[in-house]
Amino acid sequence: MKAITLWQPWASLIACGAKKYETRSWATRYRGPIAIHAAKRDPVNLPYHIQVEINPILLEHYSLWENLPRGAVVAIAELVECWEMTDIGHVVDGSTAAHIVGGIYGGKADIISGKEILFGDWRPGRFAWELANVQMLPEPMPAKGRQGLWNWEGKSL
Repeated sequence: MKAITLWQPWASLIACGAKKYETRSWATRYRGPIAIHAAKRDPVNLPYHIQVEINPILLEHYSLWENLPRGAVVAIAELVECWEMTDIGHVVDGSTAAHIVGGIYGGKADIISGKEILFGDWRPGRFAWELANVQMLPEPMPAKGRQGLWNWEGKSL
């Protein structure tokens, strides 16, 4: 199964269903099952306004920030689409939003807004990998991560 390594708290936000898109500087043609791996390094130091949004979500699943799994696969998902970001700065209901276009069929477009904007880097020219059917693993499975897409030999659900 293909896998992607993400820094915390992004991996756990995907695992618990709060983050639907993983933003990357590169596109992928891969579609299908993907393991979400939490990097071994310490969680990213986030600005206060983002921590305020993230903490209640994560505390539903992990008792403390320090308990976020690291160096382990935390979820299995399906990578269903890869979108190109065309611009940022739209305003939807008073909030910043991003415009994504393309996808496998081309010509399709969508607007991303709300908390999802806080959970990624939505600058033009980047890509949003759309994840669906996310299943958090009952217990994180230790694994050594890698950069880019890599093959995970662990069990699928």
